[in-house]
Parts: sequence; structure tokens; C-alpha cells
Amino acid sequence: MAKTVRAAKPTYRCAECGHEVAKWVGRCPECQAWGTVEERGAPAPARFLAGTPSSAARPIAQVDVESARAVPTGVGELDRVLGGGLVPGAVVLLAGEPGVGKSTLLLEVAHQWASSGSRCLYVTGEESAGQVRLRADRTGNLHEEIYLAAESDISAVLGQVDAVKPGMLIVDSVQTMSSPSVDGTPGGVSQVRAVTSGLIAVAKERNLPIVLVGHVTKEGSVAGPRVLEHLVDVVLQFEGDRHSSLRLLRGIKNRYGAADEVGCFELRDDGIVGVPDPSGLFLNRREQAVSGTAVTVVVEGKRPMLGEVQALVAPTALPAPRRAVSGLDSARLAMVLAVLEKRGKVALGNKDVFTATVGGMRLTEPAVDLAVALAVASAAIDVPLPHDLVVVGEVGLSGELRRVNGVGRRLSEAARLGYTKALVPPDAGKLPPETRALVANDLFEALQLLKLRK
Repeated sequence: MAKTVRAAKPTYRCAECGHEVAKWVGRCPECQAWGTVEERGAPAPARFLAGTPSSAARPIAQVDVESARAVPTGVGELDRVLGGGLVPGAVVLLAGEPGVGKSTLLLEVAHQWASSGSRCLYVTGEESAGQVRLRADRTGNLHEEIYLAAESDISAVLGQVDAVKPGMLIVDSVQTMSSPSVDGTPGGVSQVRAVTSGLIAVAKERNLPIVLVGHVTKEGSVAGPRVLEHLVDVVLQFEGDRHSSLRLLRGIKNRYGAADEVGCFELRDDGIVGVPDPSGLFLNRREQAVSGTAVTVVVEGKRPMLGEVQALVAPTALPAPRRAVSGLDSARLAMVLAVLEKRGKVALGNKDVFTATVGGMRLTEPAVDLAVALAVASAAIDVPLPHDLVVVGEVGLSGELRRVNGVGRRLSEAARLGYTKALVPPDAGKLPPETRALVANDLFEALQLLKLRK
């Protein structure tokens, strides 16, 4: 009697993260993306045979580490985020919104790299070579060792690498590149995955550092398949407000260093420059204290930076008072206002409240809570805070003040800029000797210490 062979069932795989499920679903259970689950043929049983190793295994102490040393790019703030520079064979993904300055930054990197005596190949797929040359003229980034090519075919890009033999490759952007051997339109999931995999193979084979420019979605995340971030070695996010010249470069992933560093740049008409001491950009220096302002210290990566919170409280005849916010977390602001009214006894029910930060800085960490509450209370009764006071602390729902990380490091930065008084929660740790600490257990006590309670 013949045996019946059961047909292999097809599988379904998410095009974003590669997660496999037994049946089709509209939303991937792993990455929560909609419409990305595709039917795949039944996988054949995998059988692996022993092959010839590409290189003999050695004791780890005998492995040469000089080939993996980071090479400085010449742009100090970028090297800070990268952990010292570009590692040979590393693939870096630089993402950011359109117009934020990604191409301008990379032209500066290419110029500094070429000035150090190494050749750089800049491949542009979004602009013509003439447009990039005009930008280089405007920013003063012309150099004989910068080679420029306008290509959108990955095979042509690899041909340019063979011809130029660069020490660094910049591809602007990965979404415009395509491979003729893969189906799909440029920027699609299959094309981006294939192009990135090909470039990574070239980088590892030739010890060639490659910088890829990536698009972002309207939510601010890297566009394309999620696997793109897993393939590369370093993921950097370049961000900034269109109405401000300040730009922040954040490290999201870094296999060769810390992933929480932040670099600061200033975008100018003649190019982009690093800002090694950015604290002064976020403060509004005045000769006299003004009500409705409070200075705090945030930590971006490992870097403490001073920021200023401004508030305006005005009576209103509307049944629903306005709550406008700029540069702060609106949900956290609503919580702080509720605690300020309930625990701090500050009447805000019939008043409009407007809050903002200075210099386009975005303050979202909990250490800013106390500064927001005191700025609003100061504006409500029109009494200014001391001009040499800095405020650090998280506010709980019961009105208690909670300790935040790195208070001593924050206050050292504030003392360097002339702020000698600090309002901090209990058990703030060791503080700088030049700082006079005002300790408050809860929000109501903090208001009393600063005479914001009538």
C-alpha cells in the first residue's frame, strides 16, 4: 500500500523583521507592523556539510587589534558619538529628516577625511554631481582627494569603488540605490535589504568604512525594513528644529562604543561646525531676573547641558483654558500642572498656561519636572526665581520630589557657568563644594523655600 506524502505547508514571513508565523495575519506579532506579512514557500530541510574555514581559529589574545582601531574623521563631535572615529570595515547608517543637514555634515566629513591624506568617494543618488559641487563650493569643502559620482545602481557603485580605491565610501542615500538582480522598486524592502547586504560585504572584505544616508518616516524612525538597523554596525540620528540652527547627533546603536553619546552642531550659511560647549545656546542671559523662567540641567548621553524653561500664565474668559507647549512633553506637562494645582495649591483652573524652551532644545526627561512646576508658579504670581539658581528634580503624583541620576555632574556644569545655588530633592548625593544646596522634600516645600507661596 503506497504511503501518502503530506504536502509541505507554506509559511508566512514579515518583510520588516523576518518573523515567521504559521498563517497569514494582517499585523506582525513581533514588530507590530501592518500589511508586511507575505506568503513564502515551504522551506526545504536544511542539510549542512563541513566546509573549509576561511581562516584558522586562534586564541583570542593572539588576535590583532590594531586593524580594529578607530580612525578619527576630523570632525570632533562626530568622533565623540562614534567612540573615537570610524573603525575600518564599519558600516554607519545616518538617518534624519529632509533638510536637517545630513549631506552638509557628510561633505564636511569627506573634506576632513581627505585632508588627512586618505581618499574619499562620495556617491550621490538623490542629487546630480553638479548640485553636490555647488554645495561644496558654498561650504568650502573642495579637495582633490574627494571623488564624486552620481550613481543609483549598486553594481556601478562597486565599479566606482574598484576604480577609485577610496579609504571611505559615502552613499547618499541607501533608499535610492537598486540592484538589477532583485525585484522591486528602489527604496522597497527587498531592494534596501539587498543593497545594504552587498555594501556590508564589500566593507568587511576590504576593511572599507562606509557611511549610508537613510530616510526617516513621519514618526521619526528609520525608513525601510527594520532589519536594516540590525545589519549595520552604527545607527546615528541627526535631528533639529527647522527654525533653529542647532543640530543634535544621537547614537542609537554602536557596536564599537557607547550608544548614548550626543554630538552638537550649528548649521550655518557657510557649512556646519561642531559645538563642544553647547550649554550657552539654551540660555537667555538677562541682567535682571524675570518671572516665569527656571534653569535646569539635562543629560544628553553623557553630556550635561543647561536648559531654560519659560512659562506664561494669563487669565482667560474661555470655559476651557489653553495649555500650549513647545519643546516639552505635553503629557508630562499636564501631569505637572495637575500636581502643581492639587499639591502646590497654585490656582490654574481659569488661566491659560504657555510653556516653552529656549534655543529649540527639547526637554523630555523627568529631571525637568521641578523646573517646569517652578516656572509656572513663578509666572502665576509674577515673582522671579533667583538669577543664580538651577533646579533639578522629578515630581511625583503625590507632590514628592524624587532624586535623578547624576546630580553632582549636573551641578558641576551649572557651577561652571556661574549658577551657585541649586534646588534639589533629598539624598541628592555628593554636590560640588561651590554650590549652595536648597533641599525640599516636596513641591509645596519648594514653593515655600523660593517664596512662591503668598
